[in-house]
Amino acid sequence: MPFNRLQILLFIACLHSLSWNDSAINRVHAQEVTVVILGNAQDAGFPQANCRKDCCKRAWQTPSDRRFATCIAILDAKAGKRFLFECTPHFPDQLHLLNRISTEQGLPTETLDGIFLTHAHIGHYAGLVHLGREVMGTKSVPVHVMPRMRNFLISNGPWSQLVQLKNITLHKLLDRTEKQMGNIRVTPILVPHRDEFSETVGFRVQGPNRSLLFLPDIDKWEKWNLNINKEIAKVDIALVDGTFFGEGELPGRNMKEIPHPFIQESLQRFEDLPGSEKEKIHFIHFNHTNPVLQNGSSARKKILNAGFRIARQAQMIRL
Repeated sequence: MPFNRLQILLFIACLHSLSWNDSAINRVHAQEVTVVILGNAQDAGFPQANCRKDCCKRAWQTPSDRRFATCIAILDAKAGKRFLFECTPHFPDQLHLLNRISTEQGLPTETLDGIFLTHAHIGHYAGLVHLGREVMGTKSVPVHVMPRMRNFLISNGPWSQLVQLKNITLHKLLDRTEKQMGNIRVTPILVPHRDEFSETVGFRVQGPNRSLLFLPDIDKWEKWNLNINKEIAKVDIALVDGTFFGEGELPGRNMKEIPHPFIQESLQRFEDLPGSEKEKIHFIHFNHTNPVLQNGSSARKKILNAGFRIARQAQMIRL
């Protein structure tokens, strides 16, 4: 049936309205704060160097299965700022991913407005070398650290050279003392861990609308002077230590030497939480032996069927 003139005009008006709404949505998004998960593996990434076992075999053969060391970025679109939490050995790849996402969101890609470090294990700070004169030669990138971590970087090369040449500037953090950064507020929280070179912290990040707990490394939950269930209750999203799925994951190795809360232990600890609390919890920081890294594994199904979540590389979360 042919359209009359009035129907055609109404159709054009509807198209115009849809176009305007899309623009409005884009403008709203441009004002938001977004978390980007740039890696979800343990310090060495996945697959791990020289690992020829079944856990890594497929990832060596299939590049799309590979995962970077745990790192998140926070994009503050309204302020035009970008912050990293951790600076891993996979920094080049993670910065490339971050720049691609930043370009899509209309954010500048020339600078980093701050890097927050949890502690001095290799997967959490070693990427700082790329800021030195041999690579990027950055100028005064702010690096936010706890007191012992600050002393470690100042007192040990090559990190000390980054400070001396002003590739980075160190900004001291204090336990449970909030720091305002653009449209986010960042609070470090001390946690027990193998603190050979520095203290260890997690971070609580408050955005304009929602809050995040970033806690990739901790010893057993019961060693902490805070209650993890209560800390989860304070936030909207919790990225928590999921390094190992269970006991015996490293045959021939005393896993008490590298204590982490096994995911199986965490599932038991959190099993009585209401569903709304469970869905906040995203496990992250997976060792290469962790079956959670294997698509379709029973470990993944157990987590998801219990109402919890698994942090994904390149996942984006609005705060």
